[in-house]
Amino acid sequence: MEKLNVKALAIALGAAWAICVLFLGWVSIFGWGTKIVEMMASVYIGFASTFLGGIIGAGWAFVDGAIGGAIIACVYNVIAKKR
Repeated sequence: MEKLNVKALAIALGAAWAICVLFLGWVSIFGWGTKIVEMMASVYIGFASTFLGGIIGAGWAFVDGAIGGAIIACVYNVIAKKR
């Protein structure tokens, strides 16, 4: 099994999650998904159903997704090394 590039997976998952959260924040301005935004705002400080709130939430989501991607890649590499 080949190893995963930790940095590449971290950036990819961070970017993907940031785009999703940005979209969710901006769509919630029109009333769609407001409950999800309220729940996520308790974790992502500054995230709200506004234009700027969506950008702030995307920043937090990028960091969160990048950390998650790095952890996933590291765990995969450890498991792949043992096989």
